[in-house]
Amino acid sequence: MRVPRLPRPRSLAGQLFAMQAVLIALVVAGYALFTYVSDQRQAEDAAVRQVTAVARSIADAPSVRAAIRTTDPSAALEPYALQVTRDAGVDFVTIMNTDGIRWTHPDPHQIGKRFLGRIDPAVHGHTFTETYTGTLGPSVRAVTPVEDGGRVIGLVSAGIKVEAISERVRGQVTALLGVADGTLLLGAVGTYVVNARLRRHTHGMNATELSRMHDYHQAALHAVREGLLMLDGQYRVALINDGGRELLGVGTEDEVIGRSVADLGLPGPLTGALLSSEPRVDEVHLTASRVLVVNTSPVSGGERRGTVVTLRDVTELQALTGELDSERGFTQALRSQAHEAANRLHTVVSLIELGRAEEAVEFATAELELAQALTDQVVAAVSEPVLAALLLGKTAQANERGVELVVSPDSRLDDGVLPEDLSSRDLVTILGNLIDNAVDAAQGSIGARVTVTAYAPAGEVVLRVADTGPGVDPTHADLVFQRGFSTKPAGPGGRGLGLALVRQAVARHEGSLTVTGGEEGGAVFEVRLPSRTASPVPGGGAT
Repeated sequence: MRVPRLPRPRSLAGQLFAMQAVLIALVVAGYALFTYVSDQRQAEDAAVRQVTAVARSIADAPSVRAAIRTTDPSAALEPYALQVTRDAGVDFVTIMNTDGIRWTHPDPHQIGKRFLGRIDPAVHGHTFTETYTGTLGPSVRAVTPVEDGGRVIGLVSAGIKVEAISERVRGQVTALLGVADGTLLLGAVGTYVVNARLRRHTHGMNATELSRMHDYHQAALHAVREGLLMLDGQYRVALINDGGRELLGVGTEDEVIGRSVADLGLPGPLTGALLSSEPRVDEVHLTASRVLVVNTSPVSGGERRGTVVTLRDVTELQALTGELDSERGFTQALRSQAHEAANRLHTVVSLIELGRAEEAVEFATAELELAQALTDQVVAAVSEPVLAALLLGKTAQANERGVELVVSPDSRLDDGVLPEDLSSRDLVTILGNLIDNAVDAAQGSIGARVTVTAYAPAGEVVLRVADTGPGVDPTHADLVFQRGFSTKPAGPGGRGLGLALVRQAVARHEGSLTVTGGEEGGAVFEVRLPSRTASPVPGGGAT
């Protein structure tokens, strides 16, 4: 026959409940056993003291000594012994002579028979106690001498049956077990209530499932390349993954956990977004070296409990977007140039058809000389290929918007002067955004013009862009470089990111970026970057 197995608690709450119930039962059982043994010993000690006191009281009674001297001691002592037995709460009182022959006994048939047990110490004048099995069964008894004038004339024994002692202890233990049962029941109910709440919080999962879920959680948390940041209700970092620490440029996990977001040294706008109580969706923020898309979602459950923050690195995407915008501008400029070239070609063809070939040649030659002069001017001043190509493209693009872009005659930037770590992408980001910002500012002004100056004094490269726009309010000189600041209407993609990207790139190369008022009323943005070689300063013999 197969013995049915009891179902094993699966959930962590069930296992805790079973463990606590067993623990309480063991504690109660152990205490009950300890109490039983202790009470048994105490009851025996109390019985010894009680029977000793009763025996000594009887032995010291003058009436007992007087009855012993009579010819029939039993006649006087038997009623007395029975009365003392009832009144003193003992099971028997036996009075005997020095030879152990009983004068009294609860069973009249035992009178005149020899006392069962030791009497020698009492015969010699000593009171003693023992546990002995007599006619009434096992008992705790005391035997003491009856003395008269220093001579032992009789013996008195008082005893309590062991069964009676055990009965007293059992009564006490029964009461104790009743209290223990109530305690166990109360503890079980309390444990069940606590564990029921625990089951709700753990969704009934057992310890193995919780451990597995924690392992999956840790693995997923650190495997995700995107940044994940969790803040508590006081905006302290409660959790951060490896991607989050890398994107924010903060220390180790132990150094970050528990710190306030305001103490992480993040840029002000980013810190403000993380401290906001309102959710943020796909906001672009800049750190020292990255462009991040930030999303925040408050965690609430009747009260604000924290914030979940996700971070995506779009630095490369933003750079590619900038390059794409530049290419789009170049494409638009080329389309316009093609349109203009077609118009000029039609003009040349029409002049030839009209028989005015000389005028057609003069018109075509003039157009070619104008285009070549612009190219020669740019290449002569700036022989760095990426920078020259950027300036030629931006010139055509600005011309389409009615803005004249000129390269200052003071410019001189030879090939190989730029720092080794200044990539073409960073160069396009810095100068391209400055020119775009200047063209936007100058467009619509009288004599709209943007002037670009590039040269390399000792130990650095200087890029300066001036415009004829309205200029920059001196009180906003620092705000213009913050992400989100713009004096222009916001478009679909937002405004105020270009100059922030410029400052980020300049800071990454340990350079400086300033803005001042121009002589023509516009703004002058100047970038200074460390370089490995030096070229002549402005006006120093450019060819």
